[in-house]
Amino acid sequence: MAFDMSKRSSYFLISPMALIFAIFLVVPLLTIIVVSFWDYDEYRILPDFIFENYKYLLGSSVTWQIYLNTFKYAALTWGFTLLIGFTVAYFLAFHVRSLTWQIVLFMLCTIPFWTSNIIRMISWIPFLGRNGLLNSALMGLGIVDEPLEFLLFSDFAVVLADVHLYTLFMVVPIFNSMMRIDRSLIEAARDAGASGFETLRHVIVPLSKPGIAIGSIFVITVVMGDFITVRLMSGGQSASVGLQISNEIGLLQYPAAAASAVVLLVTVLLIVTALLRMVDIRKEL
Repeated sequence: MAFDMSKRSSYFLISPMALIFAIFLVVPLLTIIVVSFWDYDEYRILPDFIFENYKYLLGSSVTWQIYLNTFKYAALTWGFTLLIGFTVAYFLAFHVRSLTWQIVLFMLCTIPFWTSNIIRMISWIPFLGRNGLLNSALMGLGIVDEPLEFLLFSDFAVVLADVHLYTLFMVVPIFNSMMRIDRSLIEAARDAGASGFETLRHVIVPLSKPGIAIGSIFVITVVMGDFITVRLMSGGQSASVGLQISNEIGLLQYPAAAASAVVLLVTVLLIVTALLRMVDIRKEL
């Protein structure tokens, strides 16, 4: 009897969170899945059960090109954020001895998040533009004879903005993993004659893998669904899955947009599943 009461009390405790989870996640997700099978024309959305939205989406060469472009943005952003994030986290965890300075420097990393993403993206335009600060400086120093056109409204600008926006998502979990590393393991590696690089490769990196995995999930999932950065920084010259969905919504093609969202969700879930199979992130939880 006591066991039953304990079990019931557990259900009562988790029921509010389960209800919130169902209302704000499960129900909207199921709605998107249902709408993705509906039909539509220029003026109406027609409740139905058809596969035409998925057939058109998956059978179009444009869709595959857009996904390749999105994967390119995600891969490049992931690579650069991992390099920068690991370096910053390593410096904070192993070269800054004072806890006070660790906190101060970590807070400095969060300063860009005090403003909106839009403002941070727009701030790159006067810097990277044809007559912007960077081109003016390069021409003034005689490094180039004419403005560099690829700096703005290009794939380079999109990746640069993404790296600027999302590097902190990589810094935080990696720094958390590194702070949990037992310093005696590093001392043991040094006593055994390991060089700094060998210690990094065989001790620090393996023990930081859960943080790297968590940061990778954050960065990849956000970039895969991003559309504002692509729209602003490419000048409308590039496309991504998120931008495709945004355009379909703008054209009131809600069933097509829902089908695109479902395919994107499945793709992201497959990527996250692959990452979770490679690294056990439960060590960080």
